[in-house]
Amino acid sequence: MTKHADDEAHYMARALALAAGGLGSVEPNPPVGCVIVRDAQVVGEGFHPQFGGPHAEVVALAQAGEQAAGAMVYATLEPCCHHGKTPPCTQALIRAGVAHVVIAMQDPHPQVDGGGIAELEAAGIRCQVGVLGDHARRLLAPYRKLVTTGRPWIIAKWAMSLDGKIATADRDSRWISSEASRAVVHQLRGRVDAVMIGSGTARADDPLLTARPAERADLKRVATRIVVDSAASLAVKSRLVQTAADVPVLVAAAADAPRDACDRLMAAGVEVFPCAGPDHAERIDSLLAELGRRRMTNVLVEGGGRLLGTLFDMTAVDEVHVFIAPKIIGGDAAPSPIAGAGAHRVADALALADITIEELDGDVYVHGRV
Repeated sequence: MTKHADDEAHYMARALALAAGGLGSVEPNPPVGCVIVRDAQVVGEGFHPQFGGPHAEVVALAQAGEQAAGAMVYATLEPCCHHGKTPPCTQALIRAGVAHVVIAMQDPHPQVDGGGIAELEAAGIRCQVGVLGDHARRLLAPYRKLVTTGRPWIIAKWAMSLDGKIATADRDSRWISSEASRAVVHQLRGRVDAVMIGSGTARADDPLLTARPAERADLKRVATRIVVDSAASLAVKSRLVQTAADVPVLVAAAADAPRDACDRLMAAGVEVFPCAGPDHAERIDSLLAELGRRRMTNVLVEGGGRLLGTLFDMTAVDEVHVFIAPKIIGGDAAPSPIAGAGAHRVADALALADITIEELDGDVYVHGRV
């Protein structure tokens, strides 16, 4: 690799690191970072801090000031060329008189998708696309999925014993994982748009599904709590329903769920969404389409086995977080984390990529992408 290429990778890596600072705050917008370099010196940098706030390029240009004229700009995503919550970044770059824009990846959004590059080049600004593109695609994977498929990025999470059980035969599951593992789960809940469980988990665990403590500085958004419950049977006395006035609860029911059950939940402040379809998988697909229409980017699914099994069978899961405790539960009737049809051959099993393995207070924490 030449020194020039090394420099390009160095500055783009810095832009990508900056971009990650917006995760959990900018969605459904993409997390974007920008670095402005003139005479081999960084004169401005920034990232998109929150949805509705200034974009990364605008933040970096403000820091660079007059030094942006004739400078190199490193942006993790193609600059936008349309009016949204903020004016187009392309026009800001053109007004600043930058000379060259290096872009990690083209924006798949239909209102951009090469248009930003074309606008910059028409103004005499040279554009280069693809520097650390694979890194950018990984960072922007949830955004790309939402834009290109209309479906949210699905994150599956479960905690299990060493022998693959998520509870005892008597359905006792508190606590399989360590306090350190549970803290990671609360961090996940604090950056996603929704936390989803099945009706069986709601009955067995009576969970809150909130990120705790709620006043934490790293809590970036409040997730809607979703229960996949065809019969709309969620108990009005459950902790989910009792706290619906403070944190939203959505029950994904079948279209033919009992009217009185739906009315009872709605009277208690719960939103009931009727999912189209005659079977579990089709109703979940209907739900995911609705969440995409609501521009939810990241959805955390915490079980149970039937819900996770259906999502894996649908190949709808994108990312996995598993906490394995050094405990052996045993028992034929003790539930495992994933049901459904599953793979018929080991060769057909889903494999993880980008795997990280960490020890958390005795637990083994495995994270990867499907």
